[in-house]
Amino acid sequence: MKNILVVGASKGIGAALSQKLIASANYSVYTISRTATSLEGTYQHFSADVLDSTSLPNIDVPLDGIAYCPGSINLKPFKALKAKAFQKDLDINLLGAVNVLQKYTPNLQKSSKASIVLFSTVAVQTGMSFHASIAAAKGAVEGLTRALAAEWAPKIRVNAIAPSLTATPLAARLIRTEQQIEASNKRHPLQRIGQAEDIANAAQFLLSDESDWMTGQILSVDGGLSSIRKI
Repeated sequence: MKNILVVGASKGIGAALSQKLIASANYSVYTISRTATSLEGTYQHFSADVLDSTSLPNIDVPLDGIAYCPGSINLKPFKALKAKAFQKDLDINLLGAVNVLQKYTPNLQKSSKASIVLFSTVAVQTGMSFHASIAAAKGAVEGLTRALAAEWAPKIRVNAIAPSLTATPLAARLIRTEQQIEASNKRHPLQRIGQAEDIANAAQFLLSDESDWMTGQILSVDGGLSSIRKI
């Protein structure tokens, strides 16, 4: 049985992934979030703030996988963005992940075959208006993904998922109306926005042995938005 830590497990993609892992007999699940979780099944939860490394709990088992799910969606014209907005996005998306991975590196090293999943965005490789702050932060996550994959191979694999717009609480203000949803659906070649389960499925795959010849990869799970156009 694999010991998996999901960080940011209280809602959205983190909650969907945690629930899938808990429902499987193959995983022992540990979760961290600032707020309480309402997952069904057996798991161990810790309350902590990833930006405060001293609040991260000690976990006294080897970790076979970590999924770092906290993120942000900060869409504004570049002229409206202050330096503190860039710093805030960088803190939650990159530096929180750094705190978690540095804290639990000893746990990962005790595993015979560990896997880390981080999260980027389609906006890093596909330039999009009003995405300067979040694309910059997630671009740093992609750099971290590849650097750690090189440093920690062959024992620890490191990959990232780059979703497009996904129906989660974080994205709620972008899909508040039927008109917004319809317009967002039409932007994607597969004619729908993502669901949390779509991304959770990809994350579970990257945590599993089925992906054990993958590392340093940025997996696009985006309804085809980054790679194809229908004409």
